[in-house]
Amino acid sequence: MTRGGVRVHGRIGGQGAPLLLLHGHPQTHLIWHRVAPALAQRFTVVAVDLRGYGDSGRPPADPAHANHSKREMALDALAAMRHHGFERFGILAHDRGARVAHRLAADHAAAVDRMLLLDVAPTLAMYEQTGEAFARAYWHWFFLIQPPPLPEALIASDPVRYIRSVMGARHAGLAPFAPEALAEYERCAAIAGTAESICEDYRASAGIDLEHDRADIAAGARLPMPLRVLWGAHGAVGRCFDVLALWRERAGQVDGRALPCGHYIPEEAPGELLAEAFEFFAPTSSSREGSRP
Repeated sequence: MTRGGVRVHGRIGGQGAPLLLLHGHPQTHLIWHRVAPALAQRFTVVAVDLRGYGDSGRPPADPAHANHSKREMALDALAAMRHHGFERFGILAHDRGARVAHRLAADHAAAVDRMLLLDVAPTLAMYEQTGEAFARAYWHWFFLIQPPPLPEALIASDPVRYIRSVMGARHAGLAPFAPEALAEYERCAAIAGTAESICEDYRASAGIDLEHDRADIAAGARLPMPLRVLWGAHGAVGRCFDVLALWRERAGQVDGRALPCGHYIPEEAPGELLAEAFEFFAPTSSSREGSRP
């Protein structure tokens, strides 16, 4: 499907209550390949590529970075679910996708039954509380927001090296990634316009997305739906931030814990993630109402 001239690519399968899956940087919807088949036995799974990633569209940059704001990405995801007939659904989201999920839930709370977010704290809090350890671990946050065209040019000059450098620098190196999945991430990184979109995604997060977050806080808005947050015990997010405390500032019903893995939870700890997801998204009357007629 397309929204506003931007293609939204994804896959749908399974049966049961609708569940939206949103991936992180620098990956695609294929991050769910170790958990999606099991999820599809109990849920109707919709996995989409965020704009700028995978086989979704790459909109042009704009001075305010609005085309790559989490608000626009959230509208893409919402449109994809409505395209398939779902007005209310659960969300399972990792990394950048979890930031999109946060904005979707903040802007369209009636559409979101419950959310399970992976290895993130709220974006504004992470920027405001950045210290040396986090800056060293998440160096790309600060590299990608530099003015164009330098970051774009460096990524586009060798996108495979960029993918392997970012993903391979984490806890377990490149070992957790299936060869076919890694090859797909590399293929998509080489698509024309990807480097520009990746940079614009992060520039939006350091600019217009923070404006939207500050507006929520100023208005006293809090997420009303149940929220579970999981993070990697060997990752930087849990080491550098009090994840649950920060999310409890933004939502009324929050639980969660660390899992015995690093950042890439769907590929490093699929069994543990599935157990959490099946328990958290256990069918309720509200989630059944979200299913297609």
